[in-house]
Amino acid sequence: MTSRIALSRVCLEAAIALLLPCILARAEELVNRQSQAAGSGVLGEQQIIAAMIDHNQARSDALFEYTAGRTYRVSQPNGKVHAQVDGVMEFHAPDRKRFVVTSEQGSGLVRRLALKPLIATEIKTAAGKDRHDSAITPANYRFELLGEETVRNYRCYVLRAFPRRVDKYLFEGKLWVDEGDFAVVRMEGRPAANLSFWIKRAEFVREYQRVDGFWLPMKDETEVEVRIYGKKILTIDHRDYTVRGG
Repeated sequence: MTSRIALSRVCLEAAIALLLPCILARAEELVNRQSQAAGSGVLGEQQIIAAMIDHNQARSDALFEYTAGRTYRVSQPNGKVHAQVDGVMEFHAPDRKRFVVTSEQGSGLVRRLALKPLIATEIKTAAGKDRHDSAITPANYRFELLGEETVRNYRCYVLRAFPRRVDKYLFEGKLWVDEGDFAVVRMEGRPAANLSFWIKRAEFVREYQRVDGFWLPMKDETEVEVRIYGKKILTIDHRDYTVRGG
């Protein structure tokens, strides 16, 4: 019995002797990976948002003006158009916008009650207090880094945004931030506050495009559930940019 115990102990010690270098090597590998990650510029949500704000400010300072074709449209989920307004949006630094209507079609009531107030709100939000109230900053949001994804060939950080207050100008959802330019490539979510009694639910997606080094809106699509009237789709197409920067 004693000899068997001794033999088992010898075998166990031999196994430990063989496994120990592997265990130590694995532990060293993990430490090296952590050190490499710490030294390779891997960013957390705070660093990403800080870089995004800095890069956005630099681009904003360099952007003098732009013009873009716009189409505002309210339609059914099956594609039937209720109302549409086409025109040209002009931006002049630092915060002035002007929209010139080129054509209108569909319901005059929908255009008057939905599309034209939407355009007016965008122009108002471009300047003054509303602009600061809606900015994607730590003052307005708490952020959580979810990972990385590729969106339209742009490698992006993916972050969840939590509004710090209930406000119609803020949203709850996700951001895709380009890893190179630290610009928002895509946003999706829902308003942080109810927009009105008539709107039961509103979910949006906004996509941006890179134009002459500047990141500008490409398309907005909002799905709205309206009491009595059901589901409607609000779409804004942004196209044909002419940009002047410094």
